[in-house]
Amino acid sequence: MADETPPDAADVRTPANPLDEVLELLGELVRTALGPDADSRVAEGLSFIRRRLTGDYEVDLFGFDEELTERVLMPMVRPLYKYWFRVEVRGIENVPAEGAALLVANHSGTIPIDSLMTQIAVHDEHPARRHLRMLGADLAFRLPVIADLARKSGTTLACTEDTERLLDSGQLVGVWPEGFKGIGKPYTERYKLQRFGRGGFVSAAVRTGAPIVPCSIVGAEEIYPLIGNVEPLARLLGLPYVPVTPTFPWLGLLGLVPLPSKWIIQFGSPIPTDELGTAAADDPMLVFDLTDRVRETIQHTLYALLTERGSVFR
Repeated sequence: MADETPPDAADVRTPANPLDEVLELLGELVRTALGPDADSRVAEGLSFIRRRLTGDYEVDLFGFDEELTERVLMPMVRPLYKYWFRVEVRGIENVPAEGAALLVANHSGTIPIDSLMTQIAVHDEHPARRHLRMLGADLAFRLPVIADLARKSGTTLACTEDTERLLDSGQLVGVWPEGFKGIGKPYTERYKLQRFGRGGFVSAAVRTGAPIVPCSIVGAEEIYPLIGNVEPLARLLGLPYVPVTPTFPWLGLLGLVPLPSKWIIQFGSPIPTDELGTAAADDPMLVFDLTDRVRETIQHTLYALLTERGSVFR
């Protein structure tokens, strides 16, 4: 006759969660590789992985994933910032520690790496470790993978409506108003600012009363010196340009490695707009004059920084 004695409570086992088992195994492997002092980092990392796999994380209305940006995306580009371009940041105290502000910068480099470096500079060098909410061209949101990463890292479509919504919510917003005209200009025109669009970014700042912080970036022009553009291929692919540089396409994938130029990012004194009143945003002459003021401030600063920098790669 079979023993019908009920099992002791201590012998009852809850079925294991496969996810828990996988994470525990992964933790053991990492602990073995890093040693006993890595326990806290391993636990933190496993907790992060669990939240991602179970969907227990938050994004804002624009798709910005702050945790993913800080834990994964920024660390991926930070070595470029620190060791490859050796970015020197000046005037970070001009970036407000809180509240809305519009950061306006020159754009260059064939591939828009300058926006990523500025994002890292603001987050890492500012005492408030603020996130820069970047405004991007519509092309970025049509590219597979890139579109999703752009949204998650805080980039939003460069339109007046979204700019005003971000500023109204107290965000620090970054805009590169030269657009593709800036990053796609030939190397012979380096550090000569292109037209700053129609001044939509100025209208947004004035309407929300946000200060405008001019930002001048030296170094990006030299990472992929643009010496040519394959226009027929660009039209076929629906791209603004297909670049030809001293290393691409001649060296294949190796030609995609940016040259290690020395960078300087300088944040200028904020230009206040709150005293102008919201109605001023609809005054085309005022918007034009303020746009031109911002552009001239950045241009003059670029010339000064170039004189200081000296060698491109030192």
